Amino acid sequence: MKLLARRESVTFAEPADRAALLRLVSVLLQYPDAGLLAARDELAEAVSRLPESAARGSLTRFLVWFGDTEPMALARAYVETFDLRRRSSLYLTYYLHGDTRRRGMALLTLKQRYRLAGLTPPEGELPDFLPVVCEFAALAGPATGEAPLRQHRKGLELIRTALHDSGSPYALVLDALCTELPDLSAAERAAVTDLALAGPPAEEVGLAPFGPLMNETEVLP
Repeated sequence: MKLLARRESVTFAEPADRAALLRLVSVLLQYPDAGLLAARDELAEAVSRLPESAARGSLTRFLVWFGDTEPMALARAYVETFDLRRRSSLYLTYYLHGDTRRRGMALLTLKQRYRLAGLTPPEGELPDFLPVVCEFAALAGPATGEAPLRQHRKGLELIRTALHDSGSPYALVLDALCTELPDLSAAERAAVTDLALAGPPAEEVGLAPFGPLMNETEVLP
């Protein structure tokens, strides 16, 4: 479940702090494979050790659903939520740049940011995948590590809104994350509304080196 390689990393045995919360968000937003399912009790214990907060409450409620739902239903919910709906995709640069050449540059910049912090970008996954970005935030600390989350705050709010609109339990995980980030201004909230209506910029070139993105027949609802 670890996405970024480093000699020292956050573990569930560490003190309950901001890094532990970000690490938990990273893990819970990954595909529910056998390893993640086997760790459900450990995850619940880790959440219980977090300081009392709205974020801990949100993750606790999420893990009730996550612990009580059958594996096949969890897998289906994850794919339907994050892989088949662009509005709740977990690839953050899409919301800021759409499918444009600017997105390609943003992906390269993220990779460089990880390397400068002494981390190795994951193989087979884009660097803007939200679980990767959250793990970077946990490992690199608030000043450096959380900068990408702050940069993509409007995109995070769009994902969060889409998850609430669809009634997805994963909205609770985004709630936990967003409560720990700066709130949106009125202008930023208006921009989120505009983005939900119009969608990100479109330009179907310049992304080949960064791996497959989404099915181009999909649109923002």
